[in-house]
Amino acid sequence: MARKARATTPEPSAVRPSTPNTTVDAAPKATPKTSTTTTTTSSSSSTSTVNLSANSSPFAVAGAIWDKYQKDTPQRTKLIDVFLGFLVAVGALQFIYCVVAGNYPFNAFLAGFAATVGQFVLTASLRIQTNPANKAEFSSVSPERAFADFVFGSLTLHFFCVNFIN
Repeated sequence: MARKARATTPEPSAVRPSTPNTTVDAAPKATPKTSTTTTTTSSSSSTSTVNLSANSSPFAVAGAIWDKYQKDTPQRTKLIDVFLGFLVAVGALQFIYCVVAGNYPFNAFLAGFAATVGQFVLTASLRIQTNPANKAEFSSVSPERAFADFVFGSLTLHFFCVNFIN
């Protein structure tokens, strides 16, 4: 009796090639189409998430982040980001010069490096305060006041750094 049960319920892969019946073939084809439609529907609502999880290449992730940054970030924030990158490069060059050439006027190196790091911190603060995404957290600070604070902090920082050099 067990053999009859096996004969009446064959595996789906065995049914397709051997039986030309359209009702039997339609059932296996309908199931993958339904699952494919479900996958397409879920992936269309979150295309970038599905693509990133399916392709875990670091270049694909970096490309998706770059595309979202280019699309969603305002021009003023991009300009501040370029200045932040410049400050990182200047700080790295100062540190490399200190390691390679020596640090004889050590107070000059400290003043220059402190000015770079301090300016980076002030600029990062300006970026956070003027970013439209953070408007709820800084509702009492207008962009003009944030910029005035940035300018005042920068002048104070550079005054102390120049005095430290001697």
